[in-house]
Amino acid sequence: MYLLYSFLLTLGFVVLLPRFAIDALRNGKYVTGLSQRLGDIPEVNPNGRRVIWLHCVSVGEAQAAQSLVRRLHQAFPDFDLVVSTTTVTGQRLAQSIFREQASAVFYFPIDWTWTVRRVLGKLNPAAILIMETELWPNLFRAAQNRNIPVGLLNGRISNKSFKRYKKIRGFIARVLDDVSIAAMQSEQDATRIRELGLDESRTHATGNLKFDSAGAAADETLANEIRERFGFADGRPLIIAASTHEPEEAVVLDALRTIRQTGKHIRLLLAPRHPERFNEVASLLAACEFSFARRSEVPNTNDVLADIVLLDSIGELSAVYPLADIAFVGGSIAKHGGHNIIEPAAHGVCTVTGPHMWNFAAITKAMMAEGGLIQLHETLEPAAELAQVIQELLSDDERRVQIGEHARIVCESNRGATTRTLSLLATILDASASPAREASFSTVPAATAK
Repeated sequence: MYLLYSFLLTLGFVVLLPRFAIDALRNGKYVTGLSQRLGDIPEVNPNGRRVIWLHCVSVGEAQAAQSLVRRLHQAFPDFDLVVSTTTVTGQRLAQSIFREQASAVFYFPIDWTWTVRRVLGKLNPAAILIMETELWPNLFRAAQNRNIPVGLLNGRISNKSFKRYKKIRGFIARVLDDVSIAAMQSEQDATRIRELGLDESRTHATGNLKFDSAGAAADETLANEIRERFGFADGRPLIIAASTHEPEEAVVLDALRTIRQTGKHIRLLLAPRHPERFNEVASLLAACEFSFARRSEVPNTNDVLADIVLLDSIGELSAVYPLADIAFVGGSIAKHGGHNIIEPAAHGVCTVTGPHMWNFAAITKAMMAEGGLIQLHETLEPAAELAQVIQELLSDDERRVQIGEHARIVCESNRGATTRTLSLLATILDASASPAREASFSTVPAATAK
């Protein structure tokens, strides 16, 4: 089965080469870091210390890992931490937010036997930690052959993934046999991975690390700089449309038009999900009747007058959420399963999503149950409903603030996953509990909503 997996992986790589070439010419995607993806990673660990290898596929996983990385650095000072990512945007963010804790940040190797062996030979890690539930058969087997423990952290298995995995349960069970621990976001996720073959003794429901990372204070210096540059303190309501996909930008613009027709003058900060779409969205804005400014451009006096600000930057979204009156989180009108609603909620921002939130189903359910979220219906006219919801919220300050406060309380009540995860990691890192570690592993009640 491993031979078939490797063959299909190679076949897929060859078939997609034209797509890779096109994307590389357009925006450098995939080709960036190619030598590292083939196992030629930079030299690390000059002091000969043991290494913890943490993998965060992209931006979301890197952001979720922030609280864990800080605590790992404190609890296990004798280890060096290295971080890998798959995407270019994840790489840029990881290099920024982990610059003080990580000895190296590099691109994750393609899961061929020879590439992962090459990386393991250079790193010789004491443990490999994979954020969320990315299963890499050749890496896991190579790690098992070297007696290197593998941990799945902040793991989740969606309905779609669960159905797909069950079709090849025998192979998945063999892959999971090489996993030392799985710290899953919820009991449902833990149950699913057990049903796929992971031993119950290695499976734990520890909660969602995103609650802990989102609870950190926003970068006030950055927030103030953006506030001042674009004049967001002028009293006009600010709507943030975050992590949007096509056609959500057009939907938001239509909603903005409808609201403007009522005489309500609001401002919009638009943050597309993928950087390769920044220019595409800028062209859309240039063709509409609203004035706009780009975060990436040199500041000018017209920035404070712009109806729309395009946040064409990486890693700044969490800093601007506290500036918002309302946040719409994308990937939820477009059928992508939604994106992180914890970040705005943790700052008490009234949050709105579309109907498609299966990637955050448990969190959405918990927020809705406590009145901390507004979810749009599945409709042929999402712009009309979004405009109506925004107008109602802006005309009822008490309700809007209350929704944000309920969301913040849900976030606070679900923190503690970092401490529970660290307790599990101590078992696979073969670490004796020093006073620093004992303080890091204080008991925290299990989270109720993941």
